[in-house]
Amino acid sequence: VQLQASGGGLAQPGGCLRLSCAASGFTLDRFAIGWFRQAPGKEREAVSCISGNINRTYYTDSVKDRFTISRDNAKNTLYRQLNNLKPEDTAVYYCTKYVGSSRSFGMDYWGKGTLVTVSS
Repeated sequence: VQLQASGGGLAQPGGCLRLSCAASGFTLDRFAIGWFRQAPGKEREAVSCISGNINRTYYTDSVKDRFTISRDNAKNTLYRQLNNLKPEDTAVYYCTKYVGSSRSFGMDYWGKGTLVTVSS
């Protein structure tokens, strides 16, 4: 099982980025997949999650209406569209696989992170 996050980079405040999480070794749409982030000097926080099978999504309050999560089953890839970026969104973003189709099952695999920097 592998998760490969990509798409990070430098964006200006108000800009956008699209992060990808390419999965291998398992069928992406059967499991809940989450995005976490860790800002410098801060603890890792959960940002969003999409459930397996039923595509139910979860977003933390600070990113609601700005970030969206979607899945391309044909490519076995998860995407995160980050819009209206703010400097406080600067962090390393990680994707993670949950044991089952819901967040309640806990996580078993993490991908390497991708750095998002929001600065003018």
